[in-house]
Amino acid sequence: MSLREDIEARLQSEFVPEDLLVNDDSTQHIGHAEAGGGGHYSVLIVSNRFEECSLLERHRLVYDALKPLRKNIHALSIRALAPGEI
Repeated sequence: MSLREDIEARLQSEFVPEDLLVNDDSTQHIGHAEAGGGGHYSVLIVSNRFEECSLLERHRLVYDALKPLRKNIHALSIRALAPGEI
């Protein structure tokens, strides 16, 4: 299983989202000294779990769900929405 697939599976399991998109953006960062050979991801997730949560709380929930993978993720862009916010 690729890291992108692992991220997707963990988020699917944790949030049961209405919509989930995980992109591996690593190729956009080739040549950057800090890129470390990959590990750049962006996430769009829409879940009822984000209802009445602040932006910070939403990001913390996503980071907590991905905690076991964080050593392999160099950068993570998160767009976490509640249904109806799209």
